[in-house]
Amino acid sequence: MPTQLALFEQQSASPSGLRYQPEFISRTEEHALIDATRKLPLAPFQFGAFEGKRRVASVGFRYDFSDHRLHESEPIPEFIREVLLRAESFAGVSPGSIEHVLFTEYDVGAGIGWHRDKANFGIVLGLSLGAAAPLRFRRKSGKTFDRFTLEAEPRSLYLLSGVARSEWEHSIPPVQAIRWSITFRTMAK
Repeated sequence: MPTQLALFEQQSASPSGLRYQPEFISRTEEHALIDATRKLPLAPFQFGAFEGKRRVASVGFRYDFSDHRLHESEPIPEFIREVLLRAESFAGVSPGSIEHVLFTEYDVGAGIGWHRDKANFGIVLGLSLGAAAPLRFRRKSGKTFDRFTLEAEPRSLYLLSGVARSEWEHSIPPVQAIRWSITFRTMAK
């Protein structure tokens, strides 16, 4: 019997160190967080001379892509503190471990290219708000890539640690509906 070739690349199992919790927050909390995020001084994402389509606000610390360093930023706002504590509990880290929070607004057509979060950061958690988005993962495997896609649903939380954080890149293709995310990061040790 002839071997049938797959039309699409097969996906590997989820990366080790990736955890996912649907419905991490309630709809009421989601609406309040979106409203609070909209009131932040969101600015176009700057990657050196490049300006991304998404708008962001960093608190606690911000990473500057021009000098490749972390800089202190505005304090973490009170409106996110309770969710931040729950995220720390989900991650199994002590209260106060998350020192950086990034608020991001993705307008229709905005995405984020393949990347690993900067080495300055440790564990990374992402809270999805508004619309769902495919969170794509890949890592080099010989001449091809292992691939995995997680559908990040509204109100869900994902955690990247271990191999998922150190060996796998992730990206979000251009979104079809407006979406927000809140990224929580510990500092590298």
